[in-house]
Amino acid sequence: MSRVCKTTGRIAFVGAGPGDAGMLTVRAQHLLSCVELLVTDPDVPAEVLALAAHGAEVRPAVGEPGEVAKELLAEAKDGRVVVRLVSGDPLTADAVVAEVLAVARACAPFEVVPGVPMGTAVPAFAGVPLGSGHTEVDVRAGVDWASLAAVSGPLVLHATASHLAEAAAALVEHGLAAHTPVAVTAAGTMPTQHTVETTLASLSADTSSLTGPLVVTVGCAVEQRSKLSWWESRALYGWKVLMPRTKEQAGAMSERLAMHGAVPVEVPTISVEPPRSPAQMERAVKGLVDGRYQWVVFTSTNAVRAVWDKFAEFGLDARAFAGVKIACVGEATAERVRSMGIVPELLPSGEQSSDGLLTDFPPFDDVLDPVDRVLLPRADIATETLAAGLRERGWEIDDVTAYRTVRAAPPPAEIREMIKTGGFDAVCFTSSSTVRNLVGIAGKPHTRTIVACIGPATAETAVEFGLRVDVQPEVAQVSPLVDALAEHATRLRAQGALPPPRKAKSRRR
Repeated sequence: MSRVCKTTGRIAFVGAGPGDAGMLTVRAQHLLSCVELLVTDPDVPAEVLALAAHGAEVRPAVGEPGEVAKELLAEAKDGRVVVRLVSGDPLTADAVVAEVLAVARACAPFEVVPGVPMGTAVPAFAGVPLGSGHTEVDVRAGVDWASLAAVSGPLVLHATASHLAEAAAALVEHGLAAHTPVAVTAAGTMPTQHTVETTLASLSADTSSLTGPLVVTVGCAVEQRSKLSWWESRALYGWKVLMPRTKEQAGAMSERLAMHGAVPVEVPTISVEPPRSPAQMERAVKGLVDGRYQWVVFTSTNAVRAVWDKFAEFGLDARAFAGVKIACVGEATAERVRSMGIVPELLPSGEQSSDGLLTDFPPFDDVLDPVDRVLLPRADIATETLAAGLRERGWEIDDVTAYRTVRAAPPPAEIREMIKTGGFDAVCFTSSSTVRNLVGIAGKPHTRTIVACIGPATAETAVEFGLRVDVQPEVAQVSPLVDALAEHATRLRAQGALPPPRKAKSRRR
C-alpha cells in the first residue's frame, strides 16, 4: 500500500549561485519573493538575502544535516513556505544532499532549484575559458592527486590559501610542469573579485595575502585571460563612487555604475516632504479637472510623484490630464510620466535643462491656444528661470510648491571621513542641491576625488563651492553622466595618470 503524504507547506532547496545576486535563476528569485521562512548558510551574500520577501523570517542553518532537515520539516508541516538557501548549487554540497535525502525520507514535498555553479561561473568572470571539458575538485577534502594530475583539460580547485602549497607540490610531483599557468580568484563574481595569475611553482608565494574561499584554475586556458578578462578590466572596476542621492533615486545610477565595475555608495543629502500647506496643490488639481491649464511642465520625477499622490487622494487618474499638454525638462522625468500611461508632448531637443526646455517651448498664441495658463509644480527651492522664461513667452504661470526639499541628517562618521580624506574615487552630483547639501552635512570631497556633474547648473554650483569639475556629459542625464565618468577614467589611464583598473581587495565570506 502506498503512503499518503500530507503537508500544507513546502520546502525548496535553492542555490544562490556564486555570489553575485544578478546570477540567481528566475525560479530562485520568484521563490525568494514569496518566501515566509529563509534558512540560510552564512556565506550567502547580503545582496541575495535582501531579495527575500518583505517580512520574511531569516534564520541561519544550525546543526548537522539531520537537525536542519528536522527544522525544515516542522516549519513546512505548519504550512509555511520554506526556502533552504545555500551558496552555489544545492546538490553539489554533501551536507545539503544529506538534508534533501532526510526530507525525501519523510515523504514531504520539496523541490531543488539549481544555482549557477561556482566552478564554472568564477573562471568565466575571471576570463578563463574552461572549454568543453574540465575537472573540478574540492581540495579541502581528500584528493587522489595522481589521478587528478593525469586528466586532460583545465583543473578547477576549490581551496583556501592554506591548501595551495600542498596542491601545487602534489600536482608537480605527479607530473604537471612547474611552469603550468594558474589563476586564483577570491570573492568570485562579486564587486571585490580579485584574480592572481601565477604558476604552480609560485602559487603559494603569490597568493599568501588572499583570504576566504578561492577558486583555482590550473592549465593553459589561463593564458587566454589577457584577452577575455572582462569583469576586472572594466573602466571603474573597484572604484568607490559617492552618490549624494536617496536609495529610491539612486537605483538607475547604481546599476549603471556597477555595470562599469564601480562600487556605488548612496548618501542621501535631501529628504523630500509634502508642502507645509496642501491648499496650493489642491487648487492646482481642481484646475486641471476644470480645464484651467493648457500645459503642465514637470521639472523632476519628484514633481510627477507629488501630482500623482495628490490625484490618488482625490480618486483621480491619468484621465485628469485630458486636453492638457505635458512638457518635461528631461528624459528621466519623461520616463516617469510615461510610466503613468501618458506620453509627453514636449522634451528639450538639445540640453536637458530648464534653459533647453525654454528654447523649444512655444510662445502663447491667442488664436491657436484656447487657454493661456501653465501649471508648474516643483520644489520649494526651485529657481525662477523657467517661470520667468515662460512669462516672457506670453504665458500665465501657476508656480505651485509640489514638495519641499529638506537637508538630510549627516552620514555616519566613517563616510564623512572617507569624503574628506579621499576614500572615494569619484562623486556624481545630479543637481545643485546635492552639491550644497553634501558639503553642508559632510564637508567638501578631497581634491583627489574626481567630481562629475550632470549639467552646467550643477557644475557652476560645484565651482562656487571650490570644487574642481572633472566630468560633465553632453546630455544632462544619469546614464550619460556615468558613461562620461567611465570614459574619463579610461582616458586618464591611457595617459598614464591612473594605474590599471583597481584590483579590489578580497573579503572574507
